[in-house]
Amino acid sequence: MDDKLTAIVLTRFPLDAGEGFDEHVHDHHQLAWVRDGVLTVTVGDRNWVLPPSLALWIPAGVPHTSTAGRTAATMQGIYLPSEMRAEWTAPTVVGVTPLLRELIDFLGDAEAPGPARTKAEALIPDLLAPAQTFTVSVPMPHDARAVRIARELLLDPGDARDLGEWGRHVGASTRTLSRIFAAETGLGFTQWRSRLRLRASLAYLADGESVGTTAMLVGFGSTSAFIAAFSELVGVTPGAYFARVAQLADQRHELAD
Repeated sequence: MDDKLTAIVLTRFPLDAGEGFDEHVHDHHQLAWVRDGVLTVTVGDRNWVLPPSLALWIPAGVPHTSTAGRTAATMQGIYLPSEMRAEWTAPTVVGVTPLLRELIDFLGDAEAPGPARTKAEALIPDLLAPAQTFTVSVPMPHDARAVRIARELLLDPGDARDLGEWGRHVGASTRTLSRIFAAETGLGFTQWRSRLRLRASLAYLADGESVGTTAMLVGFGSTSAFIAAFSELVGVTPGAYFARVAQLADQRHELAD
């Protein structure tokens, strides 16, 4: 890509389930969005789960990973000149309105520079409005034994082994592992695992899975326990949160009319 980017550049990336890009950076701002499916973007300990109604503004130079959810997805990489939204120096979630989607489609199909393309590009910054969402931060441990546990739980958050069983698995005492998780993540193991499970639940819920099935898949003992944990962290129930996310684009479109 040209280091002196002066126009919006778009690239589509078809992704299989679970496929994505390891940590990388861009020289230009990026708007990460999926036309279909679900995209997870991670920056450090922060994690965003994006259905098609949401996109993430990633400032130039910010290391990040991007991964499709449980099903195939079509990621749209939208690269923007440095003068666009230069005041946004941190990752920012935006709502994807029907108008913004139409403009992205137009720019993707426009083969050559011209007055129409210039006008379309000029509209983009005005349509990028922050959307109220939340992230689930899951600090990762550094000790090799705890890292092994974390990696296995990331692959299967529903794994029900307690800390004693994990200790026998990785060759450490319960007390040692408890001390490691508290010192390196700031959370007790049970609290840390609950946080990881809640983060994993976002991808299932964003992909249309029911609350009850999601609770089971990520390892909560009951739907009510899952709803209680989610509500305590987010402030609303899973159903209320994702109903609000699904309505974001249409609401912003109505406000713009």
